Amino acid sequence: MHAKLQHTTCRQPTAPACTRTGVRAAVPARLAHGPGRQRLVVAAAATPTKEGAKPKAQPAAPAKHSSAAPAPVREDEAIELAWPAPRPWAEVFLSKVVDTVEDVGVIARRTFNKSVPGIEAIDRLFRAGKGGRLQLKKETQKPVVLVLGTGWGAHSLVKVIDVEQFEVVVVSPRNHFLFTPMLPSTAVGTVEFRSLLEPIRTSNPFATYLEASCEKIDPDKKVAYCTAAVAFEDGRRPQFEIEYDMVVVAVGEQPATFGVPGVAEHCYFMKEVGDTVQLRQRIQQAFELAALPGSSEEERRRVLHFVVVGGGPTGVEFAGTLNDFVRVDLAKKYPELMPLVSVSLYQSAQSILTQFSGSLQQRAIQNFKATGVSVVLGVQVTEVQRDFIKIKSKASDEVQNVPYGLCVWSTGNAARPLVRDLVQALPRQAKYSNPARPASSKLGVDPYLRVVGARDMIALGDCSMMLGNRLPATAQVAGQQGAYVARMVNRGYSMGLGGLDTSPPVKVDPALGEVDTEGLRKLRPVDAAAISQQPKLTEVDLKAVLNNDSTYLQAPAGVSYYRKPFEFLSLGIMAYVGNDKALTQVEAFDTSLNVYGRLAFLLWRSVYITKQVSFRNRVLILFDWLKARVFGRDLSQF
Repeated sequence: MHAKLQHTTCRQPTAPACTRTGVRAAVPARLAHGPGRQRLVVAAAATPTKEGAKPKAQPAAPAKHSSAAPAPVREDEAIELAWPAPRPWAEVFLSKVVDTVEDVGVIARRTFNKSVPGIEAIDRLFRAGKGGRLQLKKETQKPVVLVLGTGWGAHSLVKVIDVEQFEVVVVSPRNHFLFTPMLPSTAVGTVEFRSLLEPIRTSNPFATYLEASCEKIDPDKKVAYCTAAVAFEDGRRPQFEIEYDMVVVAVGEQPATFGVPGVAEHCYFMKEVGDTVQLRQRIQQAFELAALPGSSEEERRRVLHFVVVGGGPTGVEFAGTLNDFVRVDLAKKYPELMPLVSVSLYQSAQSILTQFSGSLQQRAIQNFKATGVSVVLGVQVTEVQRDFIKIKSKASDEVQNVPYGLCVWSTGNAARPLVRDLVQALPRQAKYSNPARPASSKLGVDPYLRVVGARDMIALGDCSMMLGNRLPATAQVAGQQGAYVARMVNRGYSMGLGGLDTSPPVKVDPALGEVDTEGLRKLRPVDAAAISQQPKLTEVDLKAVLNNDSTYLQAPAGVSYYRKPFEFLSLGIMAYVGNDKALTQVEAFDTSLNVYGRLAFLLWRSVYITKQVSFRNRVLILFDWLKARVFGRDLSQF
């Protein structure tokens, strides 16, 4: 129901639009003042006009004098809540500060409270199941929260979740959290690999970690089917099932090849530590090969041509960092090879770093030109061979073969098999996905990050998509989402079915005993006409009408709904472009400030060191930076 609040003494914010499918036109309502009381005035709906025509203004008459009574409200109407309107930056910032204080309290209790349960042994957690699979025991009274992944979203959730209330089980083939924005630095030795890692068992010692991959989730039975990521000597990999009360899907995405032939076979990615380990070895091998006697100049030029495909933050930062490595460190060891070395960046768009403002994009391109990095825009890589790549100009369709020695592919991400399977298994996800492009599948979530059409399922980070507020696939977003979900479940709210046609998460006081929670989650039409006849209107009545949300009216004592949808607090974006220069776009109070150069570089380093997840990581990275500055980057190969 569309509703508008009017007051004679102060202006109220306009109510957000809402949707009612398959019903008559909504009846407008306003707040009028009578002698000694307030009342809702329901006016007859305006006659529809032709597109582009201006409707005639009609004064709203009080309900008691209206000759046309509003149509009765049907109980079978399909109701969808409106997507929450965004709040000002300052309000969101203050809310995040308060939430952070609450998080610190949870972590402190876990650290100093000796009554917190210890780490469960594997044989106590599991029992024999069907078909040789192990099954998670449900002997404990605590609900089981299954977390899939150890990335930004999963890690922040595991850090904050209250293990006194929940049995937390983490399943991931990677047993550590990785600070991914600094991966380009590890590929050239500026920072060591282990300085960016935190073992997930250290993040929360009281969570049970299983090094495995989740192959399938049954949303109806609420069971996850997993296979170990490590194997015995005979190749056998244990399989097991986990029955959960709530599952958090935070598996991220995998590098996208977009069907370009040869990418998977010949290119390097930058997603995991293993990728940068191989990349670091290959860079050193290229120089050693070129230094060997008997090679032609043409072959040396090819081997020393380093190609980066993709002009996003990862590709740009690696190109800048690699160029620093060549000019500062390798030039001292291989001076005779320097005239043969080249670094090229290929981008399909007409600019790089398209997330930044236009002025910062031009600054980045100018810095690359000044430091010798070739930036080629408006081209598409159509094929990758062992010794050359084929690039096609979008303007002229001209195809060119470019010899290379090393190619880094950083053009975007694609859905993992688990996410694609879930999208296909949940019928309501079909309207948010493109069957012709399964690699682009994401799990559509509601304002509370619940997967639409699934019960007690949350999706975080790159594998999710907020339907009413598309957010960038960044570490900043995923980290805030993970902490948000942890706070929500810590406060005792149960998720239920995801979607805008169901209520927000519900919390029921245990003293009430058995309660029909499904009935509490069902949305019902809000009868503004009936509410207008009440002798006195409360704030709850007004909220119910203005938001077309019956949960304001149907919650008995002891039942509460979570009225705090997820809000992303953007603090800005930054990228290193080489030569001790960076781009920083700071966002605060609904404005942005662009910073470029060495000042931005200092800010870039300051933010990255403070955003590390532990004091240990901060110390290690500071020492790595100091060693690289004083002694140079390590050129050892092993």
